[in-house]
Amino acid sequence: MSDRPLVIAIDGPSGSGKSTLARRLAAAYGLAYLDTGSMFRAVTLWLLRQGVELTDEDAVAEAVQGCPLEMVMDPAAPRVEVGGEDVTDSLHTGEISAVVSHVAVNLRVRAWLAALQRELIARERSGGISGGRGVVAEGRDITTKIAPEADARILLIAKPEARLERRAVERHGTASKDAVAATRDEVLRRDQQDSTVSEFMQASDGVVTLDNSAMEPDETFEAGCAIVLRVTGCERPGRGE
Repeated sequence: MSDRPLVIAIDGPSGSGKSTLARRLAAAYGLAYLDTGSMFRAVTLWLLRQGVELTDEDAVAEAVQGCPLEMVMDPAAPRVEVGGEDVTDSLHTGEISAVVSHVAVNLRVRAWLAALQRELIARERSGGISGGRGVVAEGRDITTKIAPEADARILLIAKPEARLERRAVERHGTASKDAVAATRDEVLRRDQQDSTVSEFMQASDGVVTLDNSAMEPDETFEAGCAIVLRVTGCERPGRGE
């Protein structure tokens, strides 16, 4: 590791394994972990609790600015707080998954959250939970609009079949036919809707594509570390000594 802060940005479609890779990289390099997808989900939960109609773009954009959102970016125990309440376990319910895209495609909400995300990344460059070592940030637009200056930018992709099976195991504990069918709408519809405001299937200049369709999590992690080493020259602690 160098003395300067390290910022790693990871983008990609639903079910590609962004969160798993990001958390492992953050833990390995001693960095903070920022899950921007959970920020959209937390805002959605808060808006529902406030009784805001999610299809009313103006009402959503106005109300969201009062959301008391706090991200705790410890990769060992990341959590999301709204008004001091830990809502992490409430963010991936079927209720939230079914409606989060209404919020995620709202351009004014995206702008508000983008400013907060940039602020959180900047904080970790100079202090924060990482002590100034840096951050791994994952989610839509991270490699292009939020942190285009990141030291390492990765587009993590996988074939739809692999992504559906992973999300089925995550949500239902099995990749059975019924479980995969139950996650199809969440994964593919979300990608289709989000693609109207975000590009996350084609790598921009300087972004390294990693296709982990046939990889296990450990293989994806090692491939991610290899990319970071190649583009930044930074060995993860414990390696190359």
